[in-house]
Amino acid sequence: MMKKFFAQAYVWILLIILYAPILIIAIYSFTEAKVLGNWTGFSFNLYRNVFSGGLNNSLVRAIENTLSIGLISAFLSTILGTISAIGIHNLRGRKRKVMTFLNDIPMLNPDIITGISLFVLFVALGISQGYMTVVLAHVSFCTPYVILSIMPKLRQLPANIYEAALDLGASPSQAMRKVIVPQIRPGMISGFILAFTLSIDDFAVTLFTKGNGGLETLSTYIYADARKGGLTPEIRPIMTLIFIAVLILLIIINFRSIKSTKK
Repeated sequence: MMKKFFAQAYVWILLIILYAPILIIAIYSFTEAKVLGNWTGFSFNLYRNVFSGGLNNSLVRAIENTLSIGLISAFLSTILGTISAIGIHNLRGRKRKVMTFLNDIPMLNPDIITGISLFVLFVALGISQGYMTVVLAHVSFCTPYVILSIMPKLRQLPANIYEAALDLGASPSQAMRKVIVPQIRPGMISGFILAFTLSIDDFAVTLFTKGNGGLETLSTYIYADARKGGLTPEIRPIMTLIFIAVLILLIIINFRSIKSTKK
């Protein structure tokens, strides 16, 4: 009985630690106080500023860069991750284990090491850092997560489904497009969303690869804003809206997954 109580208490404490900061930001997004923790009365004005163009230009550009980099990186990572996952799945024995191990390393590697490594690589190759290098950097660390999302779906496929499609007259591209891809599509969607959320959340890799051209994403903007002595109040409703959007996406994906499992 006590063991069960402590286990449940541990879970609840962990959840509170994880979600309390988000809840605090959401609560204080409904007040105009410039300092977080200072309640000056309930108000929707911060949300009005977000939707009515009341944001400063640098913050708007940071949001646009964050979303565009996230979408492009997630799209490219999904394509590259799908091809890589299929290739790894078709390997046998030690080769598959080696490639799986190599794919796991970037996910275990601290972000700061990845960022510094990519920074040194771009400098060594003489590549000017900016928007494109940030996209390439995000693709490099998001792709392993896409592979990890797709691999379980590939393992669930019948062993000879691809060959069976070829025997029935399908060309290799048709077998891939009409047989394999529809079966692994849920994993691709999950990988895309995971890559997108990782991209918009990233700070360390972006900081080391964005160069000195004035490019800012939401994470680097917040860092620079905090160093000036405070945070722009409109950041609070933006963070709340991003969290709600991601939460809705996860609910939809889980609902579709449960529905497909029942079928």
